[in-house]
Amino acid sequence: MKYENFTTFSVDVKDAIATVTFDYGTVNVQGQEMLADLNSLAMRLERDRDTKVVIFQSAHPEIWVAHYDTELLKDMAIEAVSRENAVLLDLQMVCERISRVPQATIAKLEGFARGGGHELALALDMRFAARGKYKFMQMEVGMGILPCGGGASRMARQTGLGKALEIILSANDYDADDAERFGTINKALEPDEIGPYVDALAQRISKFPAASINACKQMVYESIDKPIEEALKAEAYWLYQATSKTPAIKRFTVADEQGLEHDIENQRNWGDLVMKVQDIN
Repeated sequence: MKYENFTTFSVDVKDAIATVTFDYGTVNVQGQEMLADLNSLAMRLERDRDTKVVIFQSAHPEIWVAHYDTELLKDMAIEAVSRENAVLLDLQMVCERISRVPQATIAKLEGFARGGGHELALALDMRFAARGKYKFMQMEVGMGILPCGGGASRMARQTGLGKALEIILSANDYDADDAERFGTINKALEPDEIGPYVDALAQRISKFPAASINACKQMVYESIDKPIEEALKAEAYWLYQATSKTPAIKRFTVADEQGLEHDIENQRNWGDLVMKVQDIN
């Protein structure tokens, strides 16, 4: 799969890991060019059976991705529409498409991510932020609108109701430790720790079967807002999507024949064992 001819970022693929580096204009503003690039990227990732992890980072020393381009916002309609006539915005559609790609997606946040930039980060699977460098904000309430790139919807799923409303209604800047406390990121790290941490995580995930990564991811997304009965049915469905496309049964058979589960050393070192069985295909 070729990842070329993007305007707002570059893509480097190595050992089943794609690294997307935003580098556009003075502040990585999130305009039509970036949304077009992200949509094109998602289309390619959807068809890519070799890439398993995608890291999103920035070449800008202070900014990951800035807010949605105000040039596009000033032409919004001022007439209210009915619920039936409301249509998804381009930012909503692109973020949702990115969120559903079959690869594991990771935001390496070493700069500001406000407004639409933060909503893009929320659309990714995991987020890690550098202390002293990262800040996030949803400023929309102060501008007379609301987070409209999935921010309002995804925020509550990440943080819970009260924290989501605090973030959205305060329109305040929050740092990496605040983000960890709220639950909008997975972990806050020192600036010299974030690169090695994200790289090690990406490399570990990249060793696992692509179909299993996708099945795990889609199951979690599908089940998060469903009643438990429907969520369990989704688990069963995605389980068999995985076993039909991966060497899972062969690995279980070898483990059973060799008595791996009855070895106390294996029980003590499952973290290593799970990597060793990747050689069984």
